[in-house]
Amino acid sequence: MTAAQDQPHVDTLHVDTLHGRGGNRLVWADLPDALRAEIESRLGSSVVAAASKAGGFSPGLASVLRLADGSQVFVKAVSSAQNPVSPGMYRREAAIAAQLPASAPVPKLLWSHDHGDWAVLVFEALTGDPPVLPWIPAERDRVLAALTDLGSAMTPAPPGLDVPAIDLLDEEFSGWRGLAERPDPRLADVDSWAAERLTDLAALETHWLTAARGETLLHGDIRADNVLLTDDRVYFVDWPAATVGAAWVDLVLMLPSMAMQGAGEPEELLATHPLARAADKDAVTAVIVALAGYFVSKSLQPPPPGIPTVRAFQRAQGIACLRWLRQRGL
Repeated sequence: MTAAQDQPHVDTLHVDTLHGRGGNRLVWADLPDALRAEIESRLGSSVVAAASKAGGFSPGLASVLRLADGSQVFVKAVSSAQNPVSPGMYRREAAIAAQLPASAPVPKLLWSHDHGDWAVLVFEALTGDPPVLPWIPAERDRVLAALTDLGSAMTPAPPGLDVPAIDLLDEEFSGWRGLAERPDPRLADVDSWAAERLTDLAALETHWLTAARGETLLHGDIRADNVLLTDDRVYFVDWPAATVGAAWVDLVLMLPSMAMQGAGEPEELLATHPLARAADKDAVTAVIVALAGYFVSKSLQPPPPGIPTVRAFQRAQGIACLRWLRQRGL
């Protein structure tokens, strides 16, 4: 039996891994004085309190700001000093959020701004919380039901939306092929079964893109830390990874994180989900294989600048994917 065949209990995961957080976010006081002054000027009121949101791996600011006039906004801000890739992701998120339909379960983008090397996004502040982790059944079921509604609302993708096809991910989803070309002895430490089946996994991975193509606008990175539960609605936040593909892909991409965070076996959750009813079994398997290769190969790399905890989170999801593949009879 491999290390991955016995799924780690959530109690064994480091708290940052369980909750999907980098633990190194900027707070309001960390922003340059000139930038804070400019944000306050555009908001038309001074900031009297700031509550940082810990979830997620971005090292940038993610805070609800309470203003002197009594209003609140949610502000994100980052520069390349925290991570060289993050400002580009924030700008892409701003471009996508500005195009999403008003009816979409997404916080409204009020405005975005570039200040030198800094990217700033300002959203409406919603009253809600991310799901409790480990997952509790009521919230798990609520989010999975909302994912069905999201898939229906985003099929076909809203016209005029400037979002790439899922083909954009083909290079990222070539992890097994990369490991086959450049073997890494540490793979066996992650999962001996995967190391023994590397050639087969690399071959299966080549089918993922054909399997995943479709006409639905996908979030591309739904995890508990990208979900907000209000009294009457489930919101999906952080859309820089949006692409267009098959309606069931967001569900498959989400289930490994749900599994490692205590939501239950992904195969059981998939089997009862409406988005999966029309999905071809082999197509789903190909996407899981590619997702496993992405997570496992990334987990073997050094952490990106400013995001020290992400590799452990990716490894945990990769292990969940590999366990899932064995349950599917691979």
